[in-house]
Amino acid sequence: MAEREFNMPLLGDGFPELRVQTTHGQMNLPDDFKGKWFVLFSHPADFTPVCTTEFVAFQKRFKEFKKMDCGLVGMSVDQVFSHMKWVEWIKKELGIEIEFPIIAANDAIALKLGMLHPGKGTNTVRAVFIVDPKGIVRLIMYYPQEVGRNMDEVVRAVKALQISDKQGAVPAGWPDNELIKDRIIVSPAKDEKTARERLKDKSLKCFDWWFCHKPLK
Repeated sequence: MAEREFNMPLLGDGFPELRVQTTHGQMNLPDDFKGKWFVLFSHPADFTPVCTTEFVAFQKRFKEFKKMDCGLVGMSVDQVFSHMKWVEWIKKELGIEIEFPIIAANDAIALKLGMLHPGKGTNTVRAVFIVDPKGIVRLIMYYPQEVGRNMDEVVRAVKALQISDKQGAVPAGWPDNELIKDRIIVSPAKDEKTARERLKDKSLKCFDWWFCHKPLK
């Protein structure tokens, strides 16, 4: 048997162009989200416990994604009919209406995104892609089938990327970093003159010339 090609977009790559069938009709990615952020996440299979908890959790944060002008799209290799029935079950049994589309992928699409990992069977792994308004992949997370994701981290990551694009790098655990809370890290000085001047800048707080931070705007 020929070995299947395993691909995976890297950070800074353009998101692969895909024409897909979803529970909301056909979509073209990333073109349908041109000018806005979007999160694409895959799940191993419909009608499974961990995936159901994830979909409920994503839906409960759907308004937060909308406030950030960020689209949300789910995906697995189940057929669209399965997705539709599962969404119907979630609404009926759990009282949660899933408002975002779910892609019915085939193996070719899943492999193109690196969502079918060798040794993990035919189900897609739990992948998360955060894509910026230019269609560039900015963050990737992969989880094994047996571990559910933390959706608050996905929300935090989108916020952090949007802020870092405009203001600068964010610290660990932002906005609740142990050292500087929600403040923004200033890029380290690249020459001696700038390093000396930075320590005198009253608008900044510095541990040293290479570690200065400023207020979040």
